[in-house]
Amino acid sequence: MAINVTVWNEYQHEKTDKKVQQVYPEGIHEAIREFLDEDGELNIQTATLDEPEHGLTQEVLESTDVLIWWGHMAHDAVEDDIVERIHDQVLRGMGLILLHSSHYSKIFKRLMGTTCSLRWREVGERERLWVVDPNHPITHGIPEYIDLPHEEMYGERFDIPEPEKILFLGWFEGGEVFRSGITYTRGNGKVFYFQPGHETYPQYKNPLIQKVITNAVHWAAPERKYPKYEAFHADNDVEWDDFDYLGDTPFPKFG
Repeated sequence: MAINVTVWNEYQHEKTDKKVQQVYPEGIHEAIREFLDEDGELNIQTATLDEPEHGLTQEVLESTDVLIWWGHMAHDAVEDDIVERIHDQVLRGMGLILLHSSHYSKIFKRLMGTTCSLRWREVGERERLWVVDPNHPITHGIPEYIDLPHEEMYGERFDIPEPEKILFLGWFEGGEVFRSGITYTRGNGKVFYFQPGHETYPQYKNPLIQKVITNAVHWAAPERKYPKYEAFHADNDVEWDDFDYLGDTPFPKFG
């Protein structure tokens, strides 16, 4: 069965920054869509901040199996009711992949319950992404490390809850390290945060970065979405004559 993927990008840097335009002339979302389109098991659509409802209507999200999120300069511009809409979908089973500075997005902070702050420096230094768990589906087919000639430095301490899995550990030439690929489960939804992807560097054109994200889509896709759970009152209208007893333990009569 095909996996329905929505690639969301705030799409702001690409409109104003010539350096970003040179790297991603059609936008980061289109660069991600392009390589995901090579996987015949995926149906891809995109959405951006300036669209009505940020392109994330209830209908769009209901049909989305995995949502990929890239944001940086416009986190506060994302409407709170859209964040809650996404949050509900994750709890029901929608997969969520957050890229680079999406660590500071409203939805990631909502799911983590922490500040999600970190140490950073933007001087274009080298990063080596070490694979920590080579047996995980997301790291399938990835060598023991990925070298990135230039990347924005993200360093510890990363203010997040203890991850379920640490898949990648980033080392930067300035000496810092960072938990660069981590997973969580929230409700019925799988969540993957992946650090590489500063807008002025062509990380989403790197075949190994592309493979990680493609693997993550397959990993995060749900077998099904569950209904939204609401608290309800259960009336105590049980008739005890309807139960038999085995020792001290009641069990319903059948037949």
